[in-house]
Amino acid sequence: MNLKVRMKNWSFWVSVLISIGAPILAYFGLTAADITTWAALGRVLLEAVSNPYVVGLVLVSLYNALIDPTTKGIKDSAQALTYEKPKE
Repeated sequence: MNLKVRMKNWSFWVSVLISIGAPILAYFGLTAADITTWAALGRVLLEAVSNPYVVGLVLVSLYNALIDPTTKGIKDSAQALTYEKPKE
């Protein structure tokens, strides 16, 4: 995977954040509006990493955010691997 180039794209970071946050919030029955303090965020994250099921949900969600469904397997295409910056 050409992660070096993907990390230069803001949409990559949005999908990573959503793929981490959404399963955690869904499991605990919360919405983003329920996280109103840093302490609340810390508690939710601590509970999430303490729960193997939630960690599994986050890993599956991250996998789905990282793979390129237009190529076979989990790697990027040969063309995408040659990129130095995100394609315009």
